[in-house]
Amino acid sequence: MVGERFGAFKAVARLGYGGMGEVFLAEHQRIDRRAAIKVLMPERTRDADAVRRLFVEARATSLIRHPGIVEIYDCDVHRNGRAYIVMEYLEGENLGQRLDRVIALGWVDGCRVGRRVADAIGAAHDKGIIHRDLKPENVFLVSSTGLPAPPETEVKVLDFGLAKLLVEGVGGVATAAGSVLGSPAYMSPEQCKGEPVDHRSDIYSLGCVLFEMVSGSPPFVGARARELLAAHKLRPPPSLRAVTPHAPSWLAELVARMLAKDPAARPQSMGEVASALGAGPEPDDAGSRDAGATAAPPRPGPTPGPTSGQVAGRRPTAPTLQRL
Repeated sequence: MVGERFGAFKAVARLGYGGMGEVFLAEHQRIDRRAAIKVLMPERTRDADAVRRLFVEARATSLIRHPGIVEIYDCDVHRNGRAYIVMEYLEGENLGQRLDRVIALGWVDGCRVGRRVADAIGAAHDKGIIHRDLKPENVFLVSSTGLPAPPETEVKVLDFGLAKLLVEGVGGVATAAGSVLGSPAYMSPEQCKGEPVDHRSDIYSLGCVLFEMVSGSPPFVGARARELLAAHKLRPPPSLRAVTPHAPSWLAELVARMLAKDPAARPQSMGEVASALGAGPEPDDAGSRDAGATAAPPRPGPTPGPTSGQVAGRRPTAPTLQRL
């Protein structure tokens, strides 16, 4: 696909690929502007549901119009039959890549990133859009220098491919009763059960991401997707302070509320979450500013069971699923 035209953009290099598609760096042919182009694999383009998800992603992100949501420029089907979307090109790294390098951000920077994500997803909720796949790999830390981005920089939320659009007249990704879509380490109990979800499911998922940013591990870890689904549905999450004693009590209480099994017991809006993360006190001196931030590898420690919180040595690799 390098050298191919996508509207006014020309693909100049492949940035990456996965089971669903490839991503290319592209340049506009008349103005000095770069873009990233996500192109479905040929076999996925023959899957009507995969094409639908790609175009739902384009519709959802274009509806939100928030600086914390990646911008979409175009979507279409290439002359070779492969569906694609053209989006804003970002330099930096996703949060998953950063956590792979540093294990944990510490509670101060974790709160800063979490607040930006809550603000962006809150804007999506205001438009009737539920993300349904919040995880570190879908949070991007933007760097204007090309160097690894510190968490104080701009934060962008990516990949609304599983988004549920509740806007009248605009369809989202339909799921059959009992089917499960998402990333098991970050899915709400109701999502794990295949039940209908609302905006509070995203609040639970952000609670999992916030737990990981502060402690170095999501609240539940396991080698099998079904173990994780069962843990979210049945097991109480570990206390953030139990696995990360330096975390302040107000933050541990907020995370515990976000991880409540009952959606009615969680914060009821992302605005509430963002306000709480912004109102919490920060350390007074620069020396304690990144309290809890951990360079890889962290201190050795006991290895927990398959559904407990902190893990030692490196960030766990969570199983993924598309449909159960």
